[in-house]
Amino acid sequence: MIIDAHAHLVTPMSVQGIRTYLQVSGGQHSIKWLRARDLSQSDLDKALKKNLDHMDQVGTDMQLLSPRPFTLMHSHSRPGDVLAWVQLQNDLISDNIEKHPERFKGVAGLPQVGGHPIEIVFDELDRCIDELGFVGVLLNPDPSEGGGTSPRLGDPYWYPLWEKLIDKDIPAHIHSAGCCGRETYDEHFCTEESLAITAVAHSEVFERYPALRLMISHGGGAIPYQIGRWRSHWFNIESGKSPAIAAYFKDLQAAGFAGEPLPPRPKELTTFDDVLRKFYFDTDVHNKDSLELLLKTVGVDRCMFGTERPGSGGGIDLETGRPMDDFKYTIDRIGFLTDTDKEALYAGNARKFFSRLG
Repeated sequence: MIIDAHAHLVTPMSVQGIRTYLQVSGGQHSIKWLRARDLSQSDLDKALKKNLDHMDQVGTDMQLLSPRPFTLMHSHSRPGDVLAWVQLQNDLISDNIEKHPERFKGVAGLPQVGGHPIEIVFDELDRCIDELGFVGVLLNPDPSEGGGTSPRLGDPYWYPLWEKLIDKDIPAHIHSAGCCGRETYDEHFCTEESLAITAVAHSEVFERYPALRLMISHGGGAIPYQIGRWRSHWFNIESGKSPAIAAYFKDLQAAGFAGEPLPPRPKELTTFDDVLRKFYFDTDVHNKDSLELLLKTVGVDRCMFGTERPGSGGGIDLETGRPMDDFKYTIDRIGFLTDTDKEALYAGNARKFFSRLG
């Protein structure tokens, strides 16, 4: 069984046309009227077939579908428009699940709006989980979409959502969305997903909410590659917390320079790596060396198969002749992975994270 934990709804351009009407009409056109007038079922059927073909080409059994993030309008000024648009995306996902319940499960888009309380997403969250049977939610850590005004994920702004997720036993897939300014949305993804980790790691979130389950998209952004910087930053913070920890670091450094056996780590010392392993990660990094680094850094048990296929990883790898998002091909050729590791990556870890999968 291969479960793709990171996949998005494939939609025809006619669906995006509805979004344009919403953005420019100032609330004059309802989503019900626009859908009845402008949404072609044949277009939706073609998009669904395209998605299934992409899955079958690489042997994926099931995808957990969420809306395509950069289209979600979270920085749009009218909350009603955002709600209508996100509800449409969730409804289309539900339609696909109804047609192919063995191939798809839903991860709900949330009608976040920059500058508004997070509680505005709760009704749609409840609808998707309780009525549509979705198994998780997609969370944008930057609803201002590059505007610079979004609270970091460690901020109390998010606490009501963390409590809601724990109460309903559902996880959050952290995935940035659209952006403005100097970044493309691809670049914004890496920036915000890196920031999501450091923001939570340097906060009280996991202490306050130990049952919280967060999956960070795209292999954690830049964190595995730049982990030395964050280990060093963590060292500086921890060394200032207590004389005992500061003395340990001093002894550690002395032993290191002298080439002597290193002193054992104090039980009270928490490292950046300890906190990093409280997150989960997908495998969507499009490069074998990068994926190996991720697995070695955070552990196989914290990663799950995720491709975002079809998406921006569909370019052809010049070394293999296969799409860069054909991650089964890549994972099957990582020499240090055991059969048990692969089973965990392909399905076991996703079933633990998305507990409603059963």
